[in-house]
Amino acid sequence: MRWIALALFLSAQSATGGAWTLPRGTIQVFSGATVSRATQRYDETGKLVGPVTFNKIYLQSWFEYGLTDAFTVFAAPEYVIAEILRGHSVSAESVEVGGRLLLTKRIGMMSLQASAKTAGAFDMSTSASGQAGRQLELRLLYGTSFKLLRRDGFIDIEAAQRWVKRPRPDELEMDATVGFWPTRNDLMLLQSFDDISTGGEQRPYEPYRQCKWEASLVHRFTPRWSLQSGYFFTWAGRNTVKESGFVETIWFQM
Repeated sequence: MRWIALALFLSAQSATGGAWTLPRGTIQVFSGATVSRATQRYDETGKLVGPVTFNKIYLQSWFEYGLTDAFTVFAAPEYVIAEILRGHSVSAESVEVGGRLLLTKRIGMMSLQASAKTAGAFDMSTSASGQAGRQLELRLLYGTSFKLLRRDGFIDIEAAQRWVKRPRPDELEMDATVGFWPTRNDLMLLQSFDDISTGGEQRPYEPYRQCKWEASLVHRFTPRWSLQSGYFFTWAGRNTVKESGFVETIWFQM
């Protein structure tokens, strides 16, 4: 699963990240772990069936650097281990690298992000084999800020097309985030993630869709260090498990 493919940059006055690029010379690091499980799955028609065995531990770090004010580069190594059949576990690792270019800030922030990823770790909740393939991704991001009860907030909307080496199918991903600061040092996040296969399925893959919601709280302990704690669940799907779990992520800014 994609746990926070958004890089959200904390400041006291405003929200940046997602569609926002980092100021030149700024570094951000996000290191987190996701622990999840499922006892049911969605079948071809979207109906829940079961029981199934699915347990997953997913580790990822996300490094960002503002090369210029309008262009941010990033690298994201990850590792996943999942029990997808009783007594049968698979594991994999990968690295994703890319860059995000600010297109305009006249109507909010709009950016274009491109990345390449080595074969290895991925969600694993849509396949009983754990196979993976190299992928290329092109992502369009839009973000804007707002005020609510004199507090800062933001909305970030993203759409991505992934071209994946067979046997995995290509994917379309649509993500959305709403963030709000109820206090100076606390950020509330509500997020949705929608992952859809886009044809070319080969065995053991079937057409799939996975829709997840996540709620989390980010507490800033110092100007540089923050901790995110969240919970997510799959609320709809097709040929995927009904996954739910917890996320813990450390944020560092310099």
